[in-house]
Amino acid sequence: RTEQHTQPLSMVIKSSGASRDSATRPSSIETTGLADPAPIIYTVQTNPKISEHYRIDSIVCLADCKHITQHLDEKKPEGAVNEAQQQVAFADRILLNKVDLVSAEEKEAVKTRLASLNQFAKVIETERSRAPLDQIMGINSFNMDSILDVDPAFLTTNEEDKLEHRTDLVMSVGVQFEGNLHAQWFNM
Repeated sequence: RTEQHTQPLSMVIKSSGASRDSATRPSSIETTGLADPAPIIYTVQTNPKISEHYRIDSIVCLADCKHITQHLDEKKPEGAVNEAQQQVAFADRILLNKVDLVSAEEKEAVKTRLASLNQFAKVIETERSRAPLDQIMGINSFNMDSILDVDPAFLTTNEEDKLEHRTDLVMSVGVQFEGNLHAQWFNM
């Protein structure tokens, strides 16, 4: 795979070897599946070791047109974040993928729903995740001020506001059997 094929991801970051003002090359952070972008944005913006060499260029949300509504409607336990809503809310660009798998009416309903969560993000319709890279990379669309307009306390940390880890939501399964276990059996 070429570097170009790995770029249309959740967050596009500009990196440089020396400082924020020098020539940059695109880098990306891919938050596979449903991940809350807020902690990543916070880290890049507030950690001097990172912010000295990287800046957020844009935040891209890949939304499956056929299934995004069920993720947006998903009920979460008390104190948990709906990651799909967060991704849409923080996005500068929303890649609305699989538009070929829904009717025109369904697509318009999804676009209306996305706009209700983020009226400022540009929605780019795609099929098979084929996105026009010139519309999602090197566009300098991220604006921390717009986040601070919505949440002025985004960059502040208060000990009493810190969320506790919900370890009760983490599960694992153990299997006990006799005989040898061959790892390659799991790589089918």
